[in-house]
Amino acid sequence: MSIVQRSLKILALVVIFGFFLAPFYWIIVMSFMTNQDILSYPPHFLFQPTLENYQSLISGQLHTSDGVVDVEYFGYFWHSLIISGGSVILSLIVGVPAAYALSRYTFKGKDAVAFNILSVTFAPPLLVIVPLSLLFHSLGLYDTYTGLILVYQLITLPLIVWIVRSYFDEIPVELENAMRLDGYSWVQTFRRISLPLAGPGVAAASLLAFIYAWNNFIFALILGSGNVEPVTVSALQFITESGIRYGNIAAAMIFSIVPTLILAISVQRYLVRGLSFGAIKG
Repeated sequence: MSIVQRSLKILALVVIFGFFLAPFYWIIVMSFMTNQDILSYPPHFLFQPTLENYQSLISGQLHTSDGVVDVEYFGYFWHSLIISGGSVILSLIVGVPAAYALSRYTFKGKDAVAFNILSVTFAPPLLVIVPLSLLFHSLGLYDTYTGLILVYQLITLPLIVWIVRSYFDEIPVELENAMRLDGYSWVQTFRRISLPLAGPGVAAASLLAFIYAWNNFIFALILGSGNVEPVTVSALQFITESGIRYGNIAAAMIFSIVPTLILAISVQRYLVRGLSFGAIKG
C-alpha cells in the first residue's frame, strides 16, 4: 500500500469516527455551557465552562428565572435499574431455553416461530403503544414495574433469543450426546455442557439487552409516570415554563450513560469473546 493510499485510508477513518462521535462530543460540551451560550447565534465555541448543570442535578435544585425548582434525578436511576435488570433476567429465564430449543430440536413451524420472534423488533413502538396503553389501564399494569418489565420483553427477548441461538448452533452436538450416553439427563447436560460453553454469548446478549432496555424512552413515557419513571424520561423535567434547560438535559444524558459504560468496561472481556464467538468455525 502506497503512502497516498494509506493517508486516504486514515483520512477516511478519521471522517467516519468524527461523524459518529461528533454528537456525543457536542453533548459533553453542552453539559458545561450555560443556556445563553448554547442558544447564542451565531454559535461560538469559545466559552467559560461551568459546573452549574451538574450541580443542579446533584443538589436537586434548578435555578430558573421563576425561582428555585426542586428536581429529582438520581432517584430515577433505581427505577431504570429495576426495570432494565428485571427485563433482562426475565428474558434470560425464557429466552435461553427457547434459543436452545430452536437450535437443537426440529419441529413443524420452527423457522416461522424464530422469524415471528425476530419480527417483533421490526414493528415501531408507536404501532403497538395505543392498544398496550388501553390494555395496561384495564389490567392495572399502568405505572408499575411489572407492566414495564413485561412490555420491555418486546425489546430484550428477541435480542437474547436470536443471539444466544447462534452460539448454541456452534456447540458440537456430539458433546451433549456423549454426556447423555453417560446417563445424564437433559437438564444436567444443558447445565454442565451447553450453558457454560455458550456463557460468553449469553453475557454479550445480556449486556446488549440491558443497554437497549436502559435507553428505551417511548414505552416508559406512555405506560408509566413518576412512580416508575426511568432516567431517559426524567430528563423531561428540565423543560420548564421558563424554557428548555439544554445544559441540564445534556448533563442528565451524560449521567445516564455512565452506568452502561461502566458495565460494558467491567465485562468487556466476556463481551468481546461473546461477540466474536462463532466467527471462526471448525
